[in-house]
Amino acid sequence: MKGRIEAAFMVPHPPMIVPDIGKGSEKQVEKTIESYQIVAKQIAEIKPDTIIISSPHTVMYADYFHISPGKMAEGSFASFRAPNVCFKAEYDTELVQRIEELSVSEGVSAGTFGEKDKKLDHGTMVPLYFINKVYTDYRLIRVGLSGLDLTEHYRLGMLIRQAVEDTGRRAVYVASGDLSHKLQTYGPYGFSPEGPVYDERIMDICGLGAFGELFDFDEEFLEKAAECGHRSFVMMAGALDGLSVESTALSHEDVTGVGYGICSFMVNNSEDNNKNQQTDNKLLTKNKQSVNNNQQTDNNRHFLDIYLQQKANRLKQRKGSADCYVRLAVNTIESYITNNKKPSAKELLSGFSETEVNELILTRAGAFVSIHEHGRLRGCIGTIAPVRESIAEEIISNAISASTKDPRFEPIEESELPYLDVSVDILGEPKVIESKDELDVKRYGVIVSCGSKRGLLLPDLDGVDTVEDQISIAMKKGGIRHWEDYTLERFEVVRHEM
Repeated sequence: MKGRIEAAFMVPHPPMIVPDIGKGSEKQVEKTIESYQIVAKQIAEIKPDTIIISSPHTVMYADYFHISPGKMAEGSFASFRAPNVCFKAEYDTELVQRIEELSVSEGVSAGTFGEKDKKLDHGTMVPLYFINKVYTDYRLIRVGLSGLDLTEHYRLGMLIRQAVEDTGRRAVYVASGDLSHKLQTYGPYGFSPEGPVYDERIMDICGLGAFGELFDFDEEFLEKAAECGHRSFVMMAGALDGLSVESTALSHEDVTGVGYGICSFMVNNSEDNNKNQQTDNKLLTKNKQSVNNNQQTDNNRHFLDIYLQQKANRLKQRKGSADCYVRLAVNTIESYITNNKKPSAKELLSGFSETEVNELILTRAGAFVSIHEHGRLRGCIGTIAPVRESIAEEIISNAISASTKDPRFEPIEESELPYLDVSVDILGEPKVIESKDELDVKRYGVIVSCGSKRGLLLPDLDGVDTVEDQISIAMKKGGIRHWEDYTLERFEVVRHEM
């Protein structure tokens, strides 16, 4: 019998909300507690076979989604001085196995390998604290987040939903995650202007169920907002892909300097199903699972498909209007990945104007080709000084290396080509400087040298806000230790972007 996800919930996980931990301070967030009780009651009314929780505080890897293995797990709030508040959960091993099978077949990096700590984490236990008060007849799935991009989190959510349907489970999804941690100057993490902006946007988006807008947050903004649960919410959205849902924002509080938001997403039944419910309540009670399979779908809610198509269209337009440096790099990447053969400069430059061709083949300079996909670096390779006979050859060689030979990443595949954002940096002549005071993180790149060791960092990079950060990262790239004597060089860059 085909299963289904009945509902999903966005919830926070502050341990202080548990009275044994808060010892009275939990009264600061009474609205959050009241909303949590509503969520628990709704779950109890659904009586799911399985509860799926995605948590930012279970095992997390940069390039892999960890799903908790085994038959069961235990945990307590002992680390929060409340060892008497403890939990024991049975895992849904059949559903876990099906998620793993689908992940392998669909190329999503997820599975049960790499368990570091079997104990339940507080991102899981806080929701269970409220749920267990009114309902305990369920099995659990616990899924960690990852450093992969938001689209991969959404895809895993879609696979979780497919696994639920394949195994005949009636399930609810609980996306555990706090909002911004930087809402108040008196809070434990201080204040950042991005904090309140994030909370307002996320409550508006989730209150309306407009999950497509979850993709509109770039990594730098999310980091500055110090959010906790965004990837968890995206994974939840994937589990509801294409379904008609009734979204309700239950509460939002920020009195502790951390945002606590709660929303519910009830999956709608089709009109025929609603008629069945109204005319035959006895049948609904007797055969609830069969009747509830009749879910209402909404083709306008395939948010990942919509996002990818819109992004591909935008990038295609930007490529068409890009200058000759970027077009050459993009043409090189597309040709090499598609044909697995290095194209000649003559082939790649066909269709370029005479002025553009002369600009590319009659001058020499160092060049870096950088590739981003869905806002995250996908490859970057370059040369500090010219090593080939022209800028054209420099770009062609480095574009191939950036897309297939950057040791930090797997080679780019053909399916990724529509979503690549490519830039080319042409480097000026490096100049030795006496101190870091002669650097400007936005204007100059830096080269740090110590003997044969050399590390370079380009200017004006996301997340690199100070000269100290810039030098430190360049030293790490060159394998240079801070106690070693080193020299500094700076260089200017002309950046060509799509």
